[in-house]
Amino acid sequence: MDQLSQAVSTLRVGRGTVRRFRQSGAWGLSYSGLVGSGFHVVLRGSGWLLSADGPPVPLVRGDVVLVTAGADHGLSAEPRSMLGLPPVQLGTARPAPGPADFEFLCGAYRLTRGHVHPYLAALPGLIVVNGAGRTVIDLLDKYEEDGPAAGPGADAARQAVLDLVLVDALTRWLEATDRPPTSDPAITAILGTIDGSPDTRWSVLDLSRAAGMSRATFTRRFTSTVGRTPQAYLKAHRLGRAARLLHETDAPLATIARRTGYATEFALAAAFRREYGTAPGRFRRAHRA
Repeated sequence: MDQLSQAVSTLRVGRGTVRRFRQSGAWGLSYSGLVGSGFHVVLRGSGWLLSADGPPVPLVRGDVVLVTAGADHGLSAEPRSMLGLPPVQLGTARPAPGPADFEFLCGAYRLTRGHVHPYLAALPGLIVVNGAGRTVIDLLDKYEEDGPAAGPGADAARQAVLDLVLVDALTRWLEATDRPPTSDPAITAILGTIDGSPDTRWSVLDLSRAAGMSRATFTRRFTSTVGRTPQAYLKAHRLGRAARLLHETDAPLATIARRTGYATEFALAAAFRREYGTAPGRFRRAHRA
């Protein structure tokens, strides 16, 4: 699995939502506190993306704003400061039908435990991809949360839509910026090795030998490229895969331990509890509920 696919797949342990917002007049909304990744797709009108450390960015129909790792931001009818913007209210009644000055869909994977994949965390916090949403607007509109297709299959469809928009917009941005997944081909190859053998109990020494480097050189280059030490990446990678298997399968914990490189189910359970703050069984039941 390539790094982008791997990064997006780790988000699936979170709750996926897609909601429509309609705003008119001198409106403005602030978004903060997201642990996860998401996007906004402009369906109608024009507005502005606001951030704490950059100038306002104009948005028009079809533009996609990628929120790669939960960066605080705002949307507004006019360029302004984020200070004083009211926070978005989730879980409220659906907006009244009919056109508005500005309409957009907000999609996100919200992680209640764990962290965003290092691949996503290393990207700019807010990315605008002009026109990337035009080909998926109808699909997104159909499967928005509580929309007309909120019956059987809607949950699976929303997850597919979330994946589609995140991958498509990120791919367009990577191609437009000519930005490689990582800046170090040797480290990219090692990441592929880790992803391709998730059941192997890799050590840093094993990986440094596979890369043809000393342990110290490998650790330095890996940390500089990925943004985490090899040990931290290996732990997050293995536990993230375990979380996905708990969420997506009925496999026993012992099987999941073998498939994620842990010697025993007890070793996995202890590491999982430290990382996610809950036991694997309780994590699985919570997601099923």
